[in-house]
Amino acid sequence: MVQRLTYRKRHSYATKSNQHRVVKTPGGKLVYQSTKKRASGPKCPVTGKRIQGVCLISL
Repeated sequence: MVQRLTYRKRHSYATKSNQHRVVKTPGGKLVYQSTKKRASGPKCPVTGKRIQGVCLISL
């Protein structure tokens, strides 16, 4: 039977700011691991387009 999972934080809705990943622990349990939102990357101040070849880094 499939193991049921519960969120580890208070926010209980599956929104974009509450994304999780299922990870198996060394003990064989399945737990939720919080994932960070992907960065949008640096943009050109004039045109507003993404600058190609520069890593997506969120500070």
